Amino acid sequence: MISDSHKRSDVIEKILYSQKDAKAVFFLGDCASDIEDLQYLFPEKRFFILSGNCDYFSTYPSTAVATVGGKRIFYTHGHTLSVKYGTERLLEAAKQNNCDIALYGHTHISKILYEDGIYIVNPGSCSQGRDFHESYAVIDIEKNGIMPFIINI
Repeated sequence: MISDSHKRSDVIEKILYSQKDAKAVFFLGDCASDIEDLQYLFPEKRFFILSGNCDYFSTYPSTAVATVGGKRIFYTHGHTLSVKYGTERLLEAAKQNNCDIALYGHTHISKILYEDGIYIVNPGSCSQGRDFHESYAVIDIEKNGIMPFIINI
């Protein structure tokens, strides 16, 4: 998953080429236009795109639910759930939607948590990390479990 590219589609393209086996790509907002055209270069991947607080005229939602690998995933940019002040509202929304995984961006800080049976993952920012590195996240969903990890760029 990728978030907060802020006009750096070149970084997204490199990420997509480096993750050739990824079947699904979640873009969690802030410059959704950066990934729109790249969808056509990777027709074998499913793209889930959100708008963020910097996507002023976007028609993408800011929150959605998807099923990938048999797991329900709640994904949001996060600004509407005040994620800069904690993940409580995010976790509650994921629970209300019977989700196994909750994804969010907005803070530009990568994070992986496991709370109340739900994996909570923020990939950080692929172009303007606030935790001393740019990053994205990968989640392996297998029959025996879910394994999220952060990849520093």
